Amino acid sequence: MMQEARGKGQEAGGKGQEAGGKGQDLRITDHASRGTLPQVNLRGGLALMRKTWLSWVQHRSFFFLLAFGWMIPPLIYLFVWSTAAGGGTVGGFSRGQFVAYYLVLIAVNQLTYSQNNWTVGDVIRYGGMNALLLRPLSPVFDTLSSEVAGKVVYMLFIVPVTAALALWLRPELHVTLHNGLAFVPALALAWALRFFWGYWLALLAFWATRADALLSLQDALIFLLAGQVAPTALLPGALRVAATWLPFRYMVGFPVEVLTGQLDISGILTGFAFQLGWLAVALALFGVMWRTGVKRYSAVGG
Repeated sequence: MMQEARGKGQEAGGKGQEAGGKGQDLRITDHASRGTLPQVNLRGGLALMRKTWLSWVQHRSFFFLLAFGWMIPPLIYLFVWSTAAGGGTVGGFSRGQFVAYYLVLIAVNQLTYSQNNWTVGDVIRYGGMNALLLRPLSPVFDTLSSEVAGKVVYMLFIVPVTAALALWLRPELHVTLHNGLAFVPALALAWALRFFWGYWLALLAFWATRADALLSLQDALIFLLAGQVAPTALLPGALRVAATWLPFRYMVGFPVEVLTGQLDISGILTGFAFQLGWLAVALALFGVMWRTGVKRYSAVGG
């Protein structure tokens, strides 16, 4: 399904791009304009995002199916843990709290997941970066346009389905003012961290043809340590310590814990500190990988 998603995402994104550099041997040298991040063109970026969104809407039925496929693992664990809790509790979680946790997790996972990190490597390997580098617009905008378009299309499916599940399963979710306010920046930082962490891994395609293996490893660690297989509070000692210190919990699980009231003020502030620290690392790695990778990039076609 991921391979098909890559193809659909590239097809949809490609309809919003300008053709250029066909059959052309393009070698990027270390000129100053190619050795640094391209200048931001907000007007052009917004126009590209709008075009990409319109093309994604044409394929919305496929992306609805993709979004449903991503919902299945959290739904499985929702029923597993809520059944285990029964009329009592497991690790302090009641049945209704498990339902609330996993329904919020479904929405947060969809909003933070970036399948475009998988397509960036393909664009580099197959020469598609040629046309992107020739445009007066940062190639990052091409990825962001697909990112924004995808989030809008996925939410058209996820919001009503999650609302229907909430009416059926009756979650116990008591949102306080400070939790609700803290959830918004926690979610935004979780998306940024997951996006740029995956992006710098995808940029390894400048050097290696199998860089996707690291993205697969990242998804496995997110599944294990970010609160998907179980809330991080229920993980055994060593895994809970790893979840606390590594970046993966802060890509998904942390904003869920904030909204569902699992953290006090101190825990929320500590989580924000970890998010900002790991985001700074991800941005630094992204900048280094981009500058050094583009200087050595060469391809035919695109």
